[in-house]
Amino acid sequence: MAFVQVLVLIAALVAVHRPLGAYMARTFTSERHLWPERLVYRFAGIRTDREHSWRIYLRNILAVSLLSVLGLYILQRVQQWLPMAHGLGPVEETQAWNTATSFVTNTNWQSYGGETTMSHLTQMLGMSFQNFISAAVGICVAIVIIRGIARHGTDKLGNFWVDLVRCNFRILLPIAFIGAILLIAGGVIQNFNAAQHVHTLTGGTQIIPGGPVASQEAIKELGTNGGGFFNANSAHPFENPNGLTNLIEIFLILLIPFALPRTYGIMVGDKRQGWAVLGAMAVLAIGSLAATTALQLHFAGDHLAAMEGKEARFGIVGSSLFATATTLTSTGAVDSMHSSYEPISGGVLIFNMLLGEIAPGGVGSGLYGMLVIAIMSVFISGLMVGRTPVYMGKRIGPTEVKLLSLYILVVPVLVLVGSAVAIALPSTAASLANGGPHGFSEVLYAFTSASNNNGSAFAGLNANTPFFNVALGFAMLLGRFLPMLFVVALAGKLAAKEVVATNSGTLRTHTPLFAGVMAGIALIVTGLSFLPTLALGPLAEGLMK
Repeated sequence: MAFVQVLVLIAALVAVHRPLGAYMARTFTSERHLWPERLVYRFAGIRTDREHSWRIYLRNILAVSLLSVLGLYILQRVQQWLPMAHGLGPVEETQAWNTATSFVTNTNWQSYGGETTMSHLTQMLGMSFQNFISAAVGICVAIVIIRGIARHGTDKLGNFWVDLVRCNFRILLPIAFIGAILLIAGGVIQNFNAAQHVHTLTGGTQIIPGGPVASQEAIKELGTNGGGFFNANSAHPFENPNGLTNLIEIFLILLIPFALPRTYGIMVGDKRQGWAVLGAMAVLAIGSLAATTALQLHFAGDHLAAMEGKEARFGIVGSSLFATATTLTSTGAVDSMHSSYEPISGGVLIFNMLLGEIAPGGVGSGLYGMLVIAIMSVFISGLMVGRTPVYMGKRIGPTEVKLLSLYILVVPVLVLVGSAVAIALPSTAASLANGGPHGFSEVLYAFTSASNNNGSAFAGLNANTPFFNVALGFAMLLGRFLPMLFVVALAGKLAAKEVVATNSGTLRTHTPLFAGVMAGIALIVTGLSFLPTLALGPLAEGLMK
């Protein structure tokens, strides 16, 4: 019966794939503006008839993100003077910096306990608001690369402000509202109460926290954000009470990323291209889930050992499904402690993030990451057969290859350099709960999570130190905006190209074979970049058992 939830999840995703994908395509191609959107445009002075070049589009992304970091930082530092503080003081400087960069970059890495650090107002006005904005920015970048592929002979890629507003009003807000209602019906709390001190039957005392949890939980999962209202994240019964809410949350995580390939196929005028991208995503996702679950069940003979760090409410399969979904996307939410997983399956979770979270990845970031892999696959295949690489009628030249290479190199540099510096510092030893390979895995996981904008933690690592707060903050910023820079620039270059005629020698990019090539290229590139590092951590620990 444990695997029934997997089948139910797949059936639900299949059911919504076509209608949601088509709806999002209409959202970003419609010339009609809804009345709430027109109010925003009028208030903000936005000219909806103007389209942006890739440089202006990128400038607007960076501008809204910079202002968001500044605003969220200030909000944390002055929360003690604002309503609903409930006695909480200001957030410490380096932690406020880390948290601000974390939520603006869609990472939601948390080096704090939510219920003991952030006020209700900070959670709602700061964290939840950024959950919407950062998710929408990711989707906007995905739409830009789609337009770059679909258009030709132009430098116009759409209007960032129109895309941002439409994404929130037409996609994120309606679905998050429905998701919050479903979670409340399932038992997730939603109130503005301060923590209640109660007396137990044995004469002790217990603190019962409150807060607007369901509303944040819905967009946390839908926007592949991952930041929990409570320190225990989705393992907390007020955030995730039972198996049904657990399944709803996983569904929300995967909903938009698995529907975006349909949007891509419709917007480029060839739905088969969307199927190929979806196929590559599905192959990687199913392989990861099978590996993680099989390894955990292999150790289920020692039931107590297998359940260590897991929730009895969800079991091994439910926990493995949640862990796979959140590390294959940029969500970072957890309903179990990844550090307690069998070492090799813990390594699989790290590998999921090192893939670039493309199966299906974060909202927007997963699709544009997979399209980078698709174009790289065309280039490598062209080299193998001696033909000029062409993707969707666009020749892939030296400039495009350089942008692809820079995109792919960002994460390895951030992860490997960051982990090396952290391990070399004597102070890091005091932050580790374990020594040896597992301690190395804790540090590796932290920089992998931050650089890929995932946000989950391996547990055991005390990341609330000045070094980790500052270093991981910069890793999150660079890991988010450098790839975006290269993707938006790539979109601009592709949009300026003219479509070339195809012939019998042109590589067909809509076939199951090409989907397999994309999955293979993703695995090979990741393996070549990170296998030695993984050998020092989870692989070494697994061989020691």
